[in-house]
Amino acid sequence: MEYEIVIGMEIHIELGTKTKIFCSCPTEFGQDENTHTCPVCLGMPGVLPVLNEKVVEYATRAGLALNCEIAHFSKMDRKNYFYPDLPKAYQTSQFDLPICTGGVVGIEVDGVKKDIGITRIHIEEDAGKLLHESADGTLLDVNRCGVPLIEIVTEPDLRSAEEARAFAEKVRNILEYTGVSDCKMEQGSMRFDVNLSIREKGCEVLGTRTEMKNLNSFRALIRAVQYESKRQIIEIKKGHTIIQETRKWDDTKGTSSSLRSKEEAHDYRYFPEPDLVPIVLEPDYIEKIKSELPELPEAKKQRYIDEYKLPEYDAGVLTTTGVTARFFEEAVALYNEPKQISNWMMVEIPPLLKENELSMENISITPVQLVALLKLVKNNEISGNTGKEVLKEMFSTGKNPGDIVKDKGLAQMSDSSELEAIIEKIVSDNPKSVEDIGAGNEKAYGFLTGQVMKATKGKANAQVANEIIRAVVAKHLASHR
Repeated sequence: MEYEIVIGMEIHIELGTKTKIFCSCPTEFGQDENTHTCPVCLGMPGVLPVLNEKVVEYATRAGLALNCEIAHFSKMDRKNYFYPDLPKAYQTSQFDLPICTGGVVGIEVDGVKKDIGITRIHIEEDAGKLLHESADGTLLDVNRCGVPLIEIVTEPDLRSAEEARAFAEKVRNILEYTGVSDCKMEQGSMRFDVNLSIREKGCEVLGTRTEMKNLNSFRALIRAVQYESKRQIIEIKKGHTIIQETRKWDDTKGTSSSLRSKEEAHDYRYFPEPDLVPIVLEPDYIEKIKSELPELPEAKKQRYIDEYKLPEYDAGVLTTTGVTARFFEEAVALYNEPKQISNWMMVEIPPLLKENELSMENISITPVQLVALLKLVKNNEISGNTGKEVLKEMFSTGKNPGDIVKDKGLAQMSDSSELEAIIEKIVSDNPKSVEDIGAGNEKAYGFLTGQVMKATKGKANAQVANEIIRAVVAKHLASHR
């Protein structure tokens, strides 16, 4: 019997506002525990929340970028549950009238394109963070309480770990472009909940689902889906019943474990938040935000193909993040060689980013410096291999390529008379290679070229050197006829 995986996702995105959703506490990451709090985000008696207008703007912008309908009327609700990281014992969220509905995001996996439906996007506040590592027991950091989130809820349209990852990456890229969030998973700005069930292939009825919460990397997302789908199939084959529950993913062990039974919506006893007025958005407001959306990844990718004549693969890589695309465009504006720039950005730069524990957000070279390096290579002032060494030095020192070439004496030898003297000696010292060439063995030229590069410590202009080698060899062969 063949089984089919059915996946729906809930993606929590921390919005990039400077202050929290209902108070003026800062949202800055990495500060000392319990220093960004006030009576409002702690839910003290008698306080009144005030909705941050920027949160509404960012949620609307995200919805438009993900092809949603924006509600002209929505409201905030109280989602009631008790957990140690929730001081108020309820979370202010949205229930039956969310701000965005009915979106769609296209993905492509193994050449197959597919649309993934978005049920809704709603606004809510984040909870606190439990710290389990302390010798004093579990501690609570409430800095994150009240940090604004949007939750993106999909239709159960995903059928594999690869599709889940492709969708999550696409959403990350789109939202990073819009500026509503930095989507830094290592800081908790983007987290995934996965609702997963198994059913027989061809069956229309959904199986019993489990939910794995707070996956914070694409790697964890893929591994969790693969593990949980296999676990459920094994349970079904054994004749066991799948229990609807929330499961905890342990990325170190690569396993999931039962956390608690899965609540239904009615278990949260939702009711309208009495301290907040409804959110009413005029059509002009929505249109204004729509008109201010930047060029999104798909449109930018197609433009790179059309305008810069780049292969689809190159265009896809370069538009993965807004930071990468901006770096590329700044470089092209200075030096109209898009394919050369693309090659270096895709092949040479990524290993150096990894080696230096950097990302494109904090890359240690500028587009101006990269262009200066590429011009040195293009003009044959240095070889391509030397260029790679110079790039490595640029990453570690921040120096300009011209200064590195000058300080280390890396400029190519292109002086014909200087090279000719070196090559004359090498050819004279290797008569067997000359004989081999005379007998039709063209590979012997490669040996002579290698000897020239060795003698010049790799600084010989390969094109000039090869021309001189052929001329000198021809002269030696003629003299022995």
